[in-house]
Amino acid sequence: MRSSALRTEPAASLGRLILACALVAAAAAPRAIDSAKSSAQFSVAHIWVEHVTGTVPILGGSVTLLPGSMIPQSASAVLDATRITTGEPDRDRSLESPDFFDAVRFPRWTFASTRIVPEGPTSFEMDGDLTIHGVTQSERLDVTVSGDPVHPEYLAKAQIDRHAFGMVRTRLDPTIGNTVDITLAIVL
Repeated sequence: MRSSALRTEPAASLGRLILACALVAAAAAPRAIDSAKSSAQFSVAHIWVEHVTGTVPILGGSVTLLPGSMIPQSASAVLDATRITTGEPDRDRSLESPDFFDAVRFPRWTFASTRIVPEGPTSFEMDGDLTIHGVTQSERLDVTVSGDPVHPEYLAKAQIDRHAFGMVRTRLDPTIGNTVDITLAIVL
């Protein structure tokens, strides 16, 4: 009877190990960004005095989390450059034109994380590849987390140089700042 128990024990252990690996893999699966509850905003100086603020809809994306953690292993997002809104339709059309974002040729902006460095249980730095106007640049986002591991919410902030993304300089350039503040509010 003892030899029979020895033969089945390794098989049972192997089965438990396979089940444990499957549960961890399933728990670390990407979770979808809730597009309806998430937002992306930008702000840029205009005529050196005021700031123009606008929104770009988030079409989708995902965040991969380890069980019980709110700090992601990876993150990605897709934004819709064809629906930029600043509250002024003429300005929105200008931003979507070839002078700026050229939204007909480049309708999507994308971000994919390349490195995430925790700074504590509720904050981290995230480096990633941001593609706007057909140009990809490495950018860093500073992110804070609220909520809980089941329902985390992320507030990410970054500053980018709009000229680094290959936008042509226009006659309006002297009145528009180069640095653009980006704020993403992400809900899973």
